[in-house]
Amino acid sequence: MKFSGQYIDLSKPQVMGVLNVTPDSFSDGGRYNSLDAALFQAESMVKAGASFIDVGGESTRPGAAKVSLVEELERVCPIVELIKQNLDVVVSVDTSSPDVMTESVSLGAGLINDVRALQRDGAKKAVIDLGVPVCLMHMQGVPATMQENPLYDSVVDVVESYLLERANELIESGFDSEQIIIDPGFGFGKTLSHNLQLLNAIDRFVRNGYPVLVGVSRKSMIGTILDKPVDERMIGSIAAATIAAYKGASILRVHDVKETVDAVSVVQALLEE
Repeated sequence: MKFSGQYIDLSKPQVMGVLNVTPDSFSDGGRYNSLDAALFQAESMVKAGASFIDVGGESTRPGAAKVSLVEELERVCPIVELIKQNLDVVVSVDTSSPDVMTESVSLGAGLINDVRALQRDGAKKAVIDLGVPVCLMHMQGVPATMQENPLYDSVVDVVESYLLERANELIESGFDSEQIIIDPGFGFGKTLSHNLQLLNAIDRFVRNGYPVLVGVSRKSMIGTILDKPVDERMIGSIAAATIAAYKGASILRVHDVKETVDAVSVVQALLEE
């Protein structure tokens, strides 16, 4: 798949490094708010083997506060520009705002990663006009309340149906189906059981023909299984990423790039045998 001129082979699992430029993200909030710190972290992740750097300026953890458009633009755009000026990597922008999408792509971003699957006013039109690939994610509810007793008749059926519906709507509006990625949305309005069912069904999502992005790194599902805080969830996160890669996931969105790249290399060797 091409991302603003850069080709990435999604037939084998690729690693996306998380770069949150927010004060309140659940894992690394506040650590990379300065331009120097953000660029250093991005450079470290690229050296470790990341094919994508996912820049986010709005925390979407449960209970997260809303961020103004101006604040999100001021957080995200200078980082996108700096990374593109200094590193050979695809920059993904984790945003639901059409204005942030447009400005980021003008600065070189090659992927829009939207947890709201283009449901904000103007987002679908912006993506169609920009022509860059988009990742559509499933979320039940909104970040502030999404973890308050989420319910599903069948989480896999509901999430799959939603993602295919959003993809079809985009295609019917003139968007290239070859530029769509889907994400089941681990932790976004799901219990531990829901998350595990989705992880076990990654191969089913893959069979729909769209590359699948999986983001479980350091999330509460890992913490609940291990009974460990955020900074002690690396091994559990890598285990989940390994399972996802083996089941056919194309992109693994992670905090621990080097370790995940090593794990994915083992998976790829097995798949190629």
